[in-house]
Amino acid sequence: MFTGLIREMAKVVSFKNNFLTLHAKYTPKIGDSIAVNGACLTVVKFTSDTFTVELSPESQNILAMENYKNEVHIEPAMMMGDRFEGHIVQGHVDCLGTISSIKNNGNSTDFFVTLPSTYSKFIIPKGSVTIDGVSLTVNDVKDDTFRLTIIPHTIKNTLFNRYKVGTKVNLETDMFARYVYNMFKKDNDKKLSWNEVDKIMANY
Repeated sequence: MFTGLIREMAKVVSFKNNFLTLHAKYTPKIGDSIAVNGACLTVVKFTSDTFTVELSPESQNILAMENYKNEVHIEPAMMMGDRFEGHIVQGHVDCLGTISSIKNNGNSTDFFVTLPSTYSKFIIPKGSVTIDGVSLTVNDVKDDTFRLTIIPHTIKNTLFNRYKVGTKVNLETDMFARYVYNMFKKDNDKKLSWNEVDKIMANY
């Protein structure tokens, strides 16, 4: 389990034969889980200043591999007793999102992200979403697009400073949104509105 708070920007040393080697201050152990751009991967080798994770062909088909170069976000898995920040992140990328628009507001920047309609029902206004491993709050939702407002600190210290219109990103929807939806979805799989969910929850 992760929190969506990036602990370090690691430098990509190489990516060969499904093995991604990173240079980082953080030193993991063999078998450790670490989120790299939001995807939970297993450490298979390490040196004094690098570690290597393996990406299966399935992972490579799901992930935005174009972002696994130069620098990547890393976050080690939480340990029992760690301070909990961000939100609960599993490191299981649901789908790719696409940056569709970027608007500078002076002291913040709005990023608009589109995603496959299959997953749009899990994006909730003022809910949580993970973009390339970064825990963020959703401001607005419209059909298959949602808006994020990113502060300068986040842009400066993450891959958001490189994102452009058309950039693909790893996207993990909120775990609780998925659970609630599946608990209360109708038998005919008709989309259940969040107003209906609120009415159902009010009965308990």
